[in-house]
Amino acid sequence: MISQTTEYALRAIVYLAMHSDTAFTTLQIAKATRVPPAYLAKVMRALGKANLVNSQRGFGGGFELTRKPSEITFLDVLNAVEPCRRIRKCPLGLESHGVNLCALHKRLDDAAAVIEETFAGVTIADILAKPTKSIPLIETTGVN
Repeated sequence: MISQTTEYALRAIVYLAMHSDTAFTTLQIAKATRVPPAYLAKVMRALGKANLVNSQRGFGGGFELTRKPSEITFLDVLNAVEPCRRIRKCPLGLESHGVNLCALHKRLDDAAAVIEETFAGVTIADILAKPTKSIPLIETTGVN
């Protein structure tokens, strides 16, 4: 349903939210979230461009959230790495459809709207408040 890139971004944001009093390097986040470091570096750049994380260079530097977990939604993270695409006109360019979408594309757009609405209503704080047993919590010991 969501791409691997989006999942990696969510893992990183959740990890930073779990440790909001500390900055972490890309390597530390990668180890803790089990994301390949080179791939995570690209994801973190995208999250930085979207102003979801701030990075500080040098000793004691690293990444940290720019906002409280309650102010960051899943949709914010999704849009930072792979924006939700809505269908505004016929992807096939058929003039016969005019400004109206055909039944197929209308339903696809309706589904995208539901996903967008759902993700906009879930914050990172919501995830931290209600962890589930089916999703293992990220191990924090031994992270250097």
